[in-house]
Amino acid sequence: MNAQKRLSLLDGLRGITLLSMIAYHAAYDLVYLYHRQLPGYRGLPGYLWQQSICWTFLFLSGYCRGISRSGTGRQLRRGLILSGCGLLITAVTALVMPDSVVIMGVLSFYGLAVLLTALASPLLSRISAPAGLLCCLVLFFLTRNVPSGSLGFESIRLCSLPGFLYQGIPMMILGFPWPGFYSTDYFSLLPWIFLFWSGYYSSSIVRPAFLEKSFCRPLEFLGRHSLLIYMLHQPVIMACCLLLF
Repeated sequence: MNAQKRLSLLDGLRGITLLSMIAYHAAYDLVYLYHRQLPGYRGLPGYLWQQSICWTFLFLSGYCRGISRSGTGRQLRRGLILSGCGLLITAVTALVMPDSVVIMGVLSFYGLAVLLTALASPLLSRISAPAGLLCCLVLFFLTRNVPSGSLGFESIRLCSLPGFLYQGIPMMILGFPWPGFYSTDYFSLLPWIFLFWSGYYSSSIVRPAFLEKSFCRPLEFLGRHSLLIYMLHQPVIMACCLLLF
């Protein structure tokens, strides 16, 4: 998609989500690194805030993959770059702030999702968009609790999963973290790949022409440069906190 064909509304929505994420991470640093009190952050309001960012970002990312006209080779390169950025974040957090290490964070997931979608696109394209969207939404809600040991969604636990699944790095990446596993930002393939693919199938239902209208150019600018801003925002936040405190 060249510059003349940018979907401005889509860029704007990503810009809004990016601002929300930056604010959330700034609040995280204040609460957990500088021990400031922010009402509601540790409770349900903070959790809903965090989930709104995750859901929106991953759904829009899947939508972007769905409308992309890039060839398989270019998508594979994009996936490898994103995965590399995710591994870089893991290495930096492990060295600089091991108590807040990021393992299998959102960029690592995004990279794997792009790679998997590029490889599976011949199969995914055989499924009609409405059927694919419905199946992916059902599977997302069914597997939402897999990383915590069960099938179900949030407080709805349908059945427990066997403990032997929860061991080893490959199973952790899939969605079965071993006992005692810790990451401040964990996005495994299950359940999030189904939310990503929900966006992928939605791109065939909600046509791109609907998203071409511009509504806020600064937000659109943020959305167009989301990867660079994501990589830089946490060091900037931490530098500001050091100056303030």
